[in-house]
Amino acid sequence: MIPFLDLKKANEPYEAEFKTVFQDFLESGYYILGNQTRLFETNFATFCGVNHCIGVGNGLDALRIILEGYKVLGRLTLGDEVLVASNTFIATILAIQQAGLRAVLVEADTKTYNFDFSDLARKISAKTKAIMPVHLYGQLAPMNFINEFAKDNELLIIEDAAQAHGAKDESGKRAGSLGDAAAFSFYPTKNLGAMGDGGAITTNDKALAKICAKLRNYGTSSKYVNDEVGFNSRLDELQAAFLNVKLPYLEIENQKRRDLAKRYLAEIVNPKVMLPVYDGSENHVFHLFVLRVSDRTSFIEHLLVSDIGTLIHYPIAPHQQKALSNYKQYSFPVSEQIHREVVSIPLSPVLTSEEVTKVIETINSY
Repeated sequence: MIPFLDLKKANEPYEAEFKTVFQDFLESGYYILGNQTRLFETNFATFCGVNHCIGVGNGLDALRIILEGYKVLGRLTLGDEVLVASNTFIATILAIQQAGLRAVLVEADTKTYNFDFSDLARKISAKTKAIMPVHLYGQLAPMNFINEFAKDNELLIIEDAAQAHGAKDESGKRAGSLGDAAAFSFYPTKNLGAMGDGGAITTNDKALAKICAKLRNYGTSSKYVNDEVGFNSRLDELQAAFLNVKLPYLEIENQKRRDLAKRYLAEIVNPKVMLPVYDGSENHVFHLFVLRVSDRTSFIEHLLVSDIGTLIHYPIAPHQQKALSNYKQYSFPVSEQIHREVVSIPLSPVLTSEEVTKVIETINSY
């Protein structure tokens, strides 16, 4: 069986170092916002090319706390609109709603799975105060265009970089440094994944960083002194230790992902299968390798017969989710088609060449 993702195998190279840092953690007697969290915040800020990193509980909280921070700073207020992709993972939209803002969904582009620029321009209004590009599947959103659009319309740019750790634009700038602030997730399946939940905020905005550091810890400025109505959302000290072990290897693993993706793109030849668009640069870290197939059910069954695992990211468009019933009256035909047809196939640094060959041959025989 070729599983969609074998997390145990993916983490095996780090087990010895994990055991060492776990022992250090036990002996330290310090379990919340300690040296490992501070070290990771420094290391990840340096990696992303920003001045500040604030470790939080998960990616959803990272987005929410950024938005709440901008509310404290007076840059956002209740009811303001945030432009966001209609085909993103639901967490992106939940963060906006939970912050008392309005998510304005933008139709998707069938090739890039990012904003349809014509629809983006139509959706802006006097209430629009921010844009939240999503680096979906590990591919950078078109940030040059988005930065120009945001500048012309005086919008904040908040990157949802939950799937794009290490992705670089043509100038070498990484995800997390391409807007005003960014949110990351370290869910175990991510390219930089912890052994549990975790997240981070990155920014060059000193005032925002200071507010977010308070908000993640009950709004506290010093022990038992609460300046804001905050949250309990702190990057766990042990997870930070594990992330410190894995971060130095992220570039190598991302390149392995790109190399495997290039094999898929070169060798999968089947007119029934639509491959992702990729220009060969470092703007994609292939958190996921996503195909589109008109008859998804039969395609998945074909792969399962050959013991190849798949997943669907994501089967239901956000505006069709029960949790977002306030959007049910809207129609996003392209987004809906994408959600009907996408299939993610195995792609991870621990896949062998033989396994990749089997996946390719099986898809070509469909």
